[in-house]
Amino acid sequence: MASLNPYLSFTDDARAAMEFYRSVFGGELVIDTFAAFDMGQDPSENDLVMHAQLETPDGFVLMAADTPSTMPFARPAGFSVSVSGDDEPMLERYWNGLADGGTITAPFETPPWGGRFGMLTDRFGIDWMLSLTAGGTDTA
Repeated sequence: MASLNPYLSFTDDARAAMEFYRSVFGGELVIDTFAAFDMGQDPSENDLVMHAQLETPDGFVLMAADTPSTMPFARPAGFSVSVSGDDEPMLERYWNGLADGGTITAPFETPPWGGRFGMLTDRFGIDWMLSLTAGGTDTA
């Protein structure tokens, strides 16, 4: 079975971003630095993240890395990470967590098609879309 997982690129804040995402989504976070694999990079970049992987209790897998100075970097653009489902309290919790320190571009409200939908850019510059499917449950 294959899976499709977002892999986010940062310059030097992948660790902080992934720790933030763990605080929002929960789960187990594993972080490997460039120094751990002796990649021959500038020694000042030894503590940068070569690979980070967050596996959440809900089955999400989110990965990220810092981009060393020897490689070109462009801020991610033209896509959003989307989280959807029918558990309104869970999505509301995710929304509030991701919005902390970020910029809301469309409030998490009821759109014409029902449910709830919102868009934001988190404090690390990553765009997110959250969608509660119409007829979602409220377990609170």
